[in-house]
Amino acid sequence: MNFEFTEEQETVRELARDILQNEATTERVKEAAASPSGLDEELWAHLAEANLVGLAIPEAQGGMGMGFLELCCLLEEVGRRVAPIPVLETLVLGALPIAEFGTPAQQATWLPKVASGQALLTAALVDAGSADALAPATLAKPEGDGFVLEGLKRLVPVADRAERILVPADTGAGCAVYLVDPRATGVNLETSRTSSGGKLSDLRLAGVLVSEEDRLGGADAGGDQMLSWLVERALVGIAALQMGVSDEALAITAGYVTEREQFGVPIGSFQAVQHRAADGFIDLEALRWCTWRAAWKLAEGQPAARDAAVAKYWASEAGARIANGTVHLHGGIGSDVDYPIQRYFLWARALEHNLGSAAPQLAWLGRDLAQHGPMEDRS
Repeated sequence: MNFEFTEEQETVRELARDILQNEATTERVKEAAASPSGLDEELWAHLAEANLVGLAIPEAQGGMGMGFLELCCLLEEVGRRVAPIPVLETLVLGALPIAEFGTPAQQATWLPKVASGQALLTAALVDAGSADALAPATLAKPEGDGFVLEGLKRLVPVADRAERILVPADTGAGCAVYLVDPRATGVNLETSRTSSGGKLSDLRLAGVLVSEEDRLGGADAGGDQMLSWLVERALVGIAALQMGVSDEALAITAGYVTEREQFGVPIGSFQAVQHRAADGFIDLEALRWCTWRAAWKLAEGQPAARDAAVAKYWASEAGARIANGTVHLHGGIGSDVDYPIQRYFLWARALEHNLGSAAPQLAWLGRDLAQHGPMEDRS
């Protein structure tokens, strides 16, 4: 792979960084997290004006027509500012699969609205009845010209604000992904606010009627490939966010230990402090290169299920160690909820567990290696 970013990718990164640094200030992030929505809606609108919300949406639907690598550049910058905006949810979990698999009608309905910032999307990938995101326990039962959805999805992000939720379900003949209106009859949301200010919802589906037009890709579309495709990109998207969170947390900590003095010298001159910071840097580099390798393979259309799991493993394992280390190096002030490093800690720990922590990733990798051997390309 080529480790250099293209000029276009660097431009995306710089544009996103400029907007986020200017607008996602510490006070603004705190205010947005405490708002009823838990989102910075003004920042989201400004990103839409810069067409960054339409970054990976085709030009025909009002986007920039770029790909997953560019989207990961944006995600990294969002993580760097711990900005409460639904880039992962709306762009990775919602818009990307519609752009890839959606019918022309589905694309025309939703992608222009997303690109303009008018619609939020999300996906329900955690099923209360299954520990495997690729094997949903939620059922889609035939009824008339459509299906009825029954099941419980857990920890669905921004479900209370989304126009549609992508819901994987078992049809009995395989998986299908449905675009569900969270305001439809039979849908019940139980929403809770997290420690970082965001919102997660339990999505209960009791006799929710969906038509063939609501099925992603249309009536005959198989959902197993779609779901695998989506989960891989979700895992790498989470890792890209964690990469930005961890990078900035280490930068904040480096500044603190350089200025904080004890016994007449900066605490950064103490060997134990240097070792802890160096461990964090090594973890960050492992996370960085595993994430970009996985993102590049996905962008190139190469098999990357194992790479995605490895990236998520490092996002969980290294992200948690960096979060703990940076708070530790701040001493008592690191536990002050009004101090910036605390928000990075909360984001890192939330991302650690999103779609499975380190242990489930290792368990999946072990099962996959045992079943398929060392080569990932099974074509």
